[in-house]
Amino acid sequence: MLRAPNPIRLACAALACGLGLAGWVYAQDTSASSERTAWVVTLADAISPATADYFTRALDDAADAGAPLLVLELDTPGGLDASMRSMIKRILGSPIPVVTYVSPSGARAASAGTYIAYASHVAAMAPATNLGAATPIPVGGQQPAAEPETPDTPAGRAAEEAEKLADKASDESGDSEASDAPPETAASRKAVSDAVAYIRSLAERRGRNADWAEKAVREGVSLSAEAAVEKNVVDLIVNNLPELFEQVDGREVQVAGGTVTIDAKNLAIQRIKPDWRVKLLSIITNPTLAYILMMIGIYGLLLEGYSPGSLVPGTVGAICLLLALFAFQVLPINYAGLALIVLGVLLMIAEAFAPSFGVLGLGGIVAFVFGSVLLIDTDVPGYGINRGVIAGIATLGGGLMLATIYLFAKSRSAPVRTSSEGLIGAVGPMNDAAAAGDAGWAVIDSETWQVRPRADVAAGERVRVTAMDGLTLVVEPISSKEPSS
Repeated sequence: MLRAPNPIRLACAALACGLGLAGWVYAQDTSASSERTAWVVTLADAISPATADYFTRALDDAADAGAPLLVLELDTPGGLDASMRSMIKRILGSPIPVVTYVSPSGARAASAGTYIAYASHVAAMAPATNLGAATPIPVGGQQPAAEPETPDTPAGRAAEEAEKLADKASDESGDSEASDAPPETAASRKAVSDAVAYIRSLAERRGRNADWAEKAVREGVSLSAEAAVEKNVVDLIVNNLPELFEQVDGREVQVAGGTVTIDAKNLAIQRIKPDWRVKLLSIITNPTLAYILMMIGIYGLLLEGYSPGSLVPGTVGAICLLLALFAFQVLPINYAGLALIVLGVLLMIAEAFAPSFGVLGLGGIVAFVFGSVLLIDTDVPGYGINRGVIAGIATLGGGLMLATIYLFAKSRSAPVRTSSEGLIGAVGPMNDAAAAGDAGWAVIDSETWQVRPRADVAAGERVRVTAMDGLTLVVEPISSKEPSS
């Protein structure tokens, strides 16, 4: 016997089929539109873990969506080497063309930005922009300068002549040298040699000027947009994105999957905005903010230890400390500086518990300041802790230490207010008359005590406690000439 179909099941099946069909149609429409849409990512800051994550995820999404190309609008003073190399690896392994566009006018692609431009399939610049100054700066500051050769020696005279020839060649070529190039040491030479090999490999892969790339690393020179095109450092000078699309249309580039021809006719522009995750990562990886989060975390946990059960300082402190540790994981941290900060805080805490009249506290402040300065000691633009913040926190810690010392010294000179010793010197009226040596009653310190006067006293006369005999107070009458307290 056949059963009638369940109407609920039929409705559910129809709904599932309808949703599946709608999803398929939407996916087809999205794919079709994305194939004619250029994805645009804008980086107008130092190259950091946050910006690297933002770019690489946008590039992956663009490749998955089948976009014809991705445009990186770049304006950067440089950044961290690890973040830069992460971006370049994704560009070299990208299945779609990546066009780096130094824009708008007045922008720059300095230091790490120069490497990214060399790695891109197409490099373009807006008028009145520049790139270069790609000398690597070692984390931890500049290396100490080597002992210079004196002009009196043959080596010194040769070095002087070589410097003059280099200056003359630089003037004739129109390149601008950076005045603060790091001094030559064994460590800096190794870093420069590695950077030279890296940027030359990128230049050779893209068919760009490898000799100037090496010069940008070794001498820190820079180029304007016009000179960059003339020297085959970049490919184009364009005023806007539509002009860029018109110029790159039909170019053949080598991507991860082989050679492709860029089809950039009538492309729509889809700007990829950083999401909340990128914004949060960008905020907490700011060195100054990470430093402040660490201090909030440390002091929050300390306050929770002083008053257990308050919960709020401990909760806030634990969250801030974990965020700071996450930021330090991706920042160039000097662990000696971090250890000095922890030591300084511990010494200031020790001053509060075991006052040494400033010895521990002063040592703690000195260790704290030196540790804060060394914590992220790098000349990479945008990666340094604000000295004003360090000074403010050190001043606050010093003020708390001085307040602790002052209160401790004041407590040592204050009269005893507790136990039986606190009653010595207290005054109060007699409840009744009493002869010398006899027992009586008096109100002392708002309490009724049994007293034994040294002399005859009348009812209501004020007496002063001079000693204690068990639970009996030894008192003496206050002279009428003596002011009562």
